[in-house]
Amino acid sequence: MRKYFGTDGIRGRANVFPMVSDFALKLGKAIATIYKNGRKRHKIVIGKDTRISGYMFENAIVSGICSVGVDAILLGVLPTPAIAFITKSLRADAGVVISASHNPYYDNGIKFFDPNGYKLSDDIEKKIESLIEKDDFDVSPTNIGKAYRIETAIGRYVEYVKATFDKDIDLKGLKIVIDCANGATYKVAPMAISELGADVIVINDKPNGFNINDGCGAVNPETLSGEVIKNNADVGISFDGDGDRVIFVDEKGEIVDGDFIMGICADYMNEKGLLNYSTIVATVMSNLGFENSLRRKGISLVRSQVGDRYVLDEMLKGKYNLGGEQSGHIIFSDFNTTGDGLISALQLLKVMVRKDKPLSEIKRFIEVYPQKLKNLPVDEKVPLEKLKGLNKLISELENELKDDGRILVRYSGTENKLRIMVEATNEEIIDKYIELIAEKAIAEIASKRSNL
Repeated sequence: MRKYFGTDGIRGRANVFPMVSDFALKLGKAIATIYKNGRKRHKIVIGKDTRISGYMFENAIVSGICSVGVDAILLGVLPTPAIAFITKSLRADAGVVISASHNPYYDNGIKFFDPNGYKLSDDIEKKIESLIEKDDFDVSPTNIGKAYRIETAIGRYVEYVKATFDKDIDLKGLKIVIDCANGATYKVAPMAISELGADVIVINDKPNGFNINDGCGAVNPETLSGEVIKNNADVGISFDGDGDRVIFVDEKGEIVDGDFIMGICADYMNEKGLLNYSTIVATVMSNLGFENSLRRKGISLVRSQVGDRYVLDEMLKGKYNLGGEQSGHIIFSDFNTTGDGLISALQLLKVMVRKDKPLSEIKRFIEVYPQKLKNLPVDEKVPLEKLKGLNKLISELENELKDDGRILVRYSGTENKLRIMVEATNEEIIDKYIELIAEKAIAEIASKRSNL
């Protein structure tokens, strides 16, 4: 078990351990120590989203990296997938992202990429934790690293993203509303999409350090839905705070989540012979109806645990080139090594242009079962296997559902929340089951804590 790392790096309330400056300093020392090998000059790139605490952590990590003899390259505000790309492009030894993704401004997080732009394995994260615990970093004052900023990162990434869009088509004639969540995409997304010819209307592109994800972005697509209708737009695109997620809104204002985006792109790629093994990877959260819809199209689905790093693991094992999450983390491995909201957006826009049909019509072949998710705040993540009564209840409810639905109960890997997902053909059953599970979970978790 890892002590500090969750499913996507280290995350928590800013200025509350472990998201404090001195811990970030040690993280900088640890990542630099791990990737420092040989006598060449080493370098690590650092990017961040727009939350106010990013400055604090950026300086702490830079100090840690330089203190063990590695150079730090500051990229400023850029989406998470851009850091993965720039890490490879600059032949850097590692990449650091300071972001809490879709969380509110008062949270922050730190995650890493290896030299090839992949998120770190569990083993490497354990090594980082071990180095932090030992806290034994001793470097001669003659071998201290230096820090410098490069100004070309935005342009590099935008040009790379545009190059993933077919050269013989463009976005002329499309009116697109873009919701940047007051986050890391506020410059790159409007730039890339408008340069491909679209008529762009941009909202939530005025970050002030406190408004990231605040009632906007991929976790709040209802805002975008209203703007699409008001502006009579062809489509709306909503990113999360660090730009690795994307959610669409069709011309009717209906939300198009990651399952639909994956399904549409998978169907198109399969038609063109571009979908490896006619298979995609999705997590246990993806809708059962979505899986059945793909099966009717001759496309198989492999499921992974939640987290785009685990999706990627399954993709690499099976040599698949498309995978993702219902939440909008989608990996087109032909183009990038991690979930990339902007690349995913362009791939779906490409299908719209190629088919010359509105999104509402293109998505019609995908049927989904009603599904609801309840997030239950918890003070402590009591291991689920210890909640015998809860497990018994879930088993009983699953027997009642049989093949007409699913129940998934798990802890969030990034927040202190118990996530309860119920999927069924009857919405009344869903509401009933969720409340039964939530009530049992609250009571049993409280009971276990009182006995500690």
